[in-house]
Amino acid sequence: MDKKIEVSLLLDFYGELLKPGVRETVDLYCNDDLSLAEVADQCGITRQGVHDSIKRGEAQLYAFEKKLGLFKRFRELEAGLDDIASAARQIAAQSTDTRTQALAMQIADKAGALKE
Repeated sequence: MDKKIEVSLLLDFYGELLKPGVRETVDLYCNDDLSLAEVADQCGITRQGVHDSIKRGEAQLYAFEKKLGLFKRFRELEAGLDDIASAARQIAAQSTDTRTQALAMQIADKAGALKE
């Protein structure tokens, strides 16, 4: 996974735990895809200040994930939902009973909807 995408996802989970200025620089850099110079102009700080703020924010986000593991658990839950949906579709495809097919497809659809 690309580092910017990973940091962006960690920011979704733990962003509120960062100081507002750090959160803003990481958000602008990762989510809005601004350059360091563009973030510096928008935040009114130096390019080096933006770089330091982003590095500090990334380190804090990774530390939060290491301690709390919310993002890892989220990915595991998504994978589990994919497995449930796949198994339910297989059951529906292999079953000759229309009631079982319908129930299995409901389960598959619900598992897919929970991921959204």
